[in-house]
Amino acid sequence: MSIDSTLSHIVEARLQDPEYRDIHLLRELIASLRPTHHRKIEQATDNIRALCYVLRQHPAWSRELREYIACVLTTRKTVHLLTDTGITQNVGFWTAASQRIAEKFLPPLVNDDYIKDVFGQLFDRNTDHHWVDGVADTVWLDLFKCLGFKVSNPRTTYAALTQEVLSAIQVLSYRITTIGLEAELVRNYPDIEKFESPFLRQNDAINDYVTQYSNWLIDKKSEREDSLHIEVLLTQCEEVVQKIRKVAALQGVSVSLTRLLLRLTQSIRRLRTMLGLLDSRSSGEASEIGVGLLKELVLADNKRSSIRDLIQTNTELLSLQMTERAGKSGEHYVTSNRSEWLAMMRSALGAGFIVGFMATIKILFGKLILAPFGYAVLYSLNYSFGFMLVHVLHMTIATKQPAMTAALIAKSIDQGKQKLDELVELIVRVLRSQFIAIIGNVALAIPTAYAIAWAWYAIHGQHLVTPDKAHHLLEDIDPFHSLALPHAAIAGVCLFLSGLISGYYDNKASYSNIPARLRQLSWLRKLLGEQRLQRTTDYIGDNLGALAGNFFFGVMLGTIGQLGAFFGLPIDIRHITFSSANFAFALVGLDQVMSWQVVATSLGGIILIGLVNLGVSFSLAMMVALRSRRVSFGRGNTLNRLLWRRFISGTRDFFLPPKDLPVETPEAAATSTEKANDKPSH
Repeated sequence: MSIDSTLSHIVEARLQDPEYRDIHLLRELIASLRPTHHRKIEQATDNIRALCYVLRQHPAWSRELREYIACVLTTRKTVHLLTDTGITQNVGFWTAASQRIAEKFLPPLVNDDYIKDVFGQLFDRNTDHHWVDGVADTVWLDLFKCLGFKVSNPRTTYAALTQEVLSAIQVLSYRITTIGLEAELVRNYPDIEKFESPFLRQNDAINDYVTQYSNWLIDKKSEREDSLHIEVLLTQCEEVVQKIRKVAALQGVSVSLTRLLLRLTQSIRRLRTMLGLLDSRSSGEASEIGVGLLKELVLADNKRSSIRDLIQTNTELLSLQMTERAGKSGEHYVTSNRSEWLAMMRSALGAGFIVGFMATIKILFGKLILAPFGYAVLYSLNYSFGFMLVHVLHMTIATKQPAMTAALIAKSIDQGKQKLDELVELIVRVLRSQFIAIIGNVALAIPTAYAIAWAWYAIHGQHLVTPDKAHHLLEDIDPFHSLALPHAAIAGVCLFLSGLISGYYDNKASYSNIPARLRQLSWLRKLLGEQRLQRTTDYIGDNLGALAGNFFFGVMLGTIGQLGAFFGLPIDIRHITFSSANFAFALVGLDQVMSWQVVATSLGGIILIGLVNLGVSFSLAMMVALRSRRVSFGRGNTLNRLLWRRFISGTRDFFLPPKDLPVETPEAAATSTEKANDKPSH
């Protein structure tokens, strides 16, 4: 329906009933403003400007539309829209998630007496926030100006709407006070109890403000103060929130604490908006605040059933903590000089040696006749305990690095202290460290598996793998005639998830004080003794995340293939180090009779599997790390050009480290100083 037609229908409806409040026509008017696609912002802008033009040409239509909107607002409760829409619910994460899922299949009952429910019917498409927010504020302000603020009974209308805003202010203030006294906030910032709480003081100030404003509405001659003193108290509340976030950065955080801080921050921001509306000195200032509020409410209402938005908002601080701790772990995977690079190589060689035995054990488990569940359990235990052993022995699995180093790079981007050339050097060090870790893993995994296979043949008189099994192992790493690369991508996802799990359990160990709680167990103290208990609990506190990440990574690798077999799905995993060992087993199983084409295909497959493992895990980890920090990096093309130039000018640096700078001893320094002093001056 066109704008002219809708406006004429509004005029007709009001002639028949001056108190007409049905939203059907207002919904049609908004539909006439809505563009054909939510990304067509120019079309929406033109539609709103067309409405403004029509209202200027027909003052009577403008007056009737203004009265109609006022009637829609004043005959319904507005307070719930102002206090609930855009504010996180006071329910647990899983309860909120289940509610949103249920609402997708069975929407909640709409109560026509509440603007909150009516608002969702007006902007009933979940993409409306795109064009509403995309239209410039000046265009919306022009529409507000065309509508005007003068209604037939301005005093009654203004008083009704103002009382709703005052009620919303009180609700928000009580909510801020309640959250400020939550035990979880006090636990993370005990000083709240030691000093006079700003959360309590702001509520007293708000109650006085509301009383004065209500009296002023009745008697304009009475005094009414502004909200500047309340702003000071709200700022103090925000300072407490920032202090709690800093404590959480050191001691860890939970989903419930994240939700409380989010709810508190949202309530303070909305309270400021409401106070700004009441304290505005002109219709123009009120309109500017109203436009911002409209955009905020439309966005929040459109996303009220979004599971993705719920996860993003409720786990924001937790995901930041997880990636932050992963970033700290990533610092250990970046080498800067030759000695660190060689240490990384030795660590990777050790891991390759262990993987050779893990691959052997998996081959032996595969000879058993079991159900898929039995294979899943045995494979998972083999992977999990093997990876945990690698960590305990301070060795390095190359594919574990990207999830950690991506968080480190994201942290560097977020801090803003890294210039592009410095960021390039960081990436060069990361790639160099990743390269030697892969070489170390593969360089010892293949000969270890090769030696084990021949040792098995020498002891048992038959090969560890039959020719049929050898051909099957080769087919599994063929990148052209099998699903090796998609399966490698699945392994990359598992690597990414294991990085998140590591960060989660590191955070949990710190936030839940797991080492200190373990030290309280009397039976454990009797079993280990005081000193050994201290060392054990300290180790758990420092390494719980890594151990848990390795354990669950092993479970994922061990079960995914068996789930595919059980459900008949073409899913499995391919890991570069295990694929290398399997190639060695196949080589021995075929008595080293293998064409050069098969060798080339297999080695190429191993390389591609490794690239997919690393690429998928790195990309996902980088995406989550940047989103958790709410960082967007818009200089990707420039960074790519700088990396390419760096590669051309110093290709060696991407693979080999610089020489260690000689360490100058005090004696040598003294000698060089004496020589400098003996030189004649010119």
